[in-house]
Amino acid sequence: MFVTIICLIVSMIIAYLLGSVNFAVIITKAFAHKDIRDFGSGNAGMTNVLRTLGKGPATLTLLGDFSKGLFAVLIGRALFTFVAQMPDFFIGDYLCAFCGLLGHCFPVFFGFKGGKGILVSAGALIALSPVSFLCCLAAFLIFMAATKYVSVGSIASAVTFPVAILISRLIGGFAHPFAEAAMALLIGGIVIFMHRANIGRLIRGEENGFGKKKRP
Repeated sequence: MFVTIICLIVSMIIAYLLGSVNFAVIITKAFAHKDIRDFGSGNAGMTNVLRTLGKGPATLTLLGDFSKGLFAVLIGRALFTFVAQMPDFFIGDYLCAFCGLLGHCFPVFFGFKGGKGILVSAGALIALSPVSFLCCLAAFLIFMAATKYVSVGSIASAVTFPVAILISRLIGGFAHPFAEAAMALLIGGIVIFMHRANIGRLIRGEENGFGKKKRP
């Protein structure tokens, strides 16, 4: 038990620090020598990088943010499997995903002002449940295509996350489907909370969308 606790603490710290490596900020400074948080929507995320600097930097941001979510879970899982001898420690997997998300949203290296977490959550999700990842990706693409708002697609995928986890775990006969769904709900809830400004703009009709005239 002591070894498991140590592995959990270490993996959560690693996940948070990994999440705190904000690729939107780093890549924008490398390409344009400026802070992405001072431009566009002010969000340190891929969509703002795309609108501000274009496809190349945005693609690098996407790969970086997605990868850190993936590795936040995989590094923790490696510690649980090979050090703690607990290969099925799903609570540890979700806590690593949670800490990676917190690091991205509130990065210690960048004044605790980060992104909204959709890509880092997607990276963690593909490690947690590839089937659920595909469901969330489908929800994102469908709602974004239907509304032309990235934020709506992101919120839809966050809502889909715990539902997809619950259904896939029940169908797969997993031991703790409701516990996993509850932890997925926590992660999805944080992503939705980080989009609260977008939700306000959507309600007021002020949100900028792809294929629509940009609002001042």
